[in-house]
Amino acid sequence: MTIHRAIYAISIKLGLDDESRRTIYERVTGKPTLTLMSEAEKDAVVAEFRRLGGDRRPDGRRKLSGPFAPKLQALWIGAWNLGIVENRDDKALLAFVKRQTGIDHTRFLYYDDDAAKAIEALKAWMAREAGVDWRVHRDMPLWRQAEGYKIAVAQWALLQQDPKDFVTVVSLLCDGQPDDLNLTRAEWIKVMNSLGGALRKMKAEAR
Repeated sequence: MTIHRAIYAISIKLGLDDESRRTIYERVTGKPTLTLMSEAEKDAVVAEFRRLGGDRRPDGRRKLSGPFAPKLQALWIGAWNLGIVENRDDKALLAFVKRQTGIDHTRFLYYDDDAAKAIEALKAWMAREAGVDWRVHRDMPLWRQAEGYKIAVAQWALLQQDPKDFVTVVSLLCDGQPDDLNLTRAEWIKVMNSLGGALRKMKAEAR
């Protein structure tokens, strides 16, 4: 099976339509189609699809599916890394989705307005409890529009660290240049996970 066929096969298992698939392509590689990607970028897309639910977990349970599952899962893990979600398990996310939409599972979320109820409620919760600033304007650099950046900035503030040190620490976590924050989604995940560990440790010690 070629890598193109593998990507399409996994995306079908995820229940992704063309628009959702392109959204993930751009989030992972910055490119909207497979024909524009290098082999390494295609491999990154396969890895992301598998992470989001194309394969089964070791315990045999299938990961969440549906066109809005990747977005919801990413935000849920972001909330966990901010210390406002205590349980990062999919069951906890599904319970949240049910409370917001009345829909039992992400695979039944077909319409934008239904998904928006859960997505916007989760983002509002993160803004209210953790200070995440989701605002975007046309003059804002793309890297500052990234959800990973916005969550990491909020994490840094919650850790009560000097804002001047943010760029240096983030760059060090990603082995980059001291002034470079033009990170990939995978690199922002690495940063959020690292800061999330420190934040959860700080909160546990404060109890």
